[in-house]
Amino acid sequence: MAFVALYVLLLSGETFDAFVCDQVSACIPVLRLARTRKKVLFYCHFPDQLLTKRESFLKRLYRLPLDWLEEYTTGMADCIVVNSKFTASVFKDTFKSLSHINPDVLYPSLNISSFEEIVPADIADLIPKKKKFSFLSINRYERKKNLALALEALHELRGRLGSHEWDEVHLVMAGGYDKRVLENVEHYEELRRLADKLGVNDHVTFLRSFSDEQKISLFSNSVCVLYTPSNEHFGIVPLEAMYMRCPVIAVNSGGPLESIAHNVTGFLCDPLPTQFADAMEKIVRDPLLKDTMGAAGRVRVTEKFSSEAFSEQLYQYIRRLTE
Repeated sequence: MAFVALYVLLLSGETFDAFVCDQVSACIPVLRLARTRKKVLFYCHFPDQLLTKRESFLKRLYRLPLDWLEEYTTGMADCIVVNSKFTASVFKDTFKSLSHINPDVLYPSLNISSFEEIVPADIADLIPKKKKFSFLSINRYERKKNLALALEALHELRGRLGSHEWDEVHLVMAGGYDKRVLENVEHYEELRRLADKLGVNDHVTFLRSFSDEQKISLFSNSVCVLYTPSNEHFGIVPLEAMYMRCPVIAVNSGGPLESIAHNVTGFLCDPLPTQFADAMEKIVRDPLLKDTMGAAGRVRVTEKFSSEAFSEQLYQYIRRLTE
């Protein structure tokens, strides 16, 4: 980032009104070296120092100057925006020396046009026939995503349904998977063993990675998306689901508190199998919820989280900086 900033200042020959830095603040001091001082907007998705583990003394020692640099250079920006109100609160708790700064919220956008251009794939082999209620979980195969909650909720739901209703229920666990990443490999196997232990194996399809074409089809053929992480910075999956007219059941913390309208485009629950199962049962008992919540979700994304909404808000920030 610092190298690119130097190139922009010294070699590109271009002129600028303002700079927008995304996620990495280390380049901001370089940009301030410009002969004609230009304004800098910094888009903070989450403090980097919270994304790295500190399991040893040497690692903590190594991170000290990097953490200080992140906080110091972030404070050099003329305008700071974050991706959610949740991240804004984390920002203030983490960067103690910047407690006087109240960052504005600029919600990430969904590239709606890309969804319209994708041709759905045939997923008949992923969802068994005669499954009227197909639930979908999309997330990386990582333990922090709490994917076990989806399986435990499915098991809880089984005890509430009659045998005929249960026969119509299915769950697709679609996750980002890289065989070179040990946690992906281990957690995938852990979830398979858990499904077997809970006795729901025959009602679960595990999908390791997937194409955009498959994802579109999964959304279209699901009655609801289960979004299980807690304290997610923002989360793009709920936006994708809502745009595809698919209700979302999510944990009532982090970004979903702002993206999902409770009882309108989905349900916000404590991260407990009983509460997730409550919401899933509502979808099964009243299939029309899929249509009404789905329609409300499409409207919400279009109005609040579209590229146009993002562009207009960012443009206003830039105008304010350059006036």
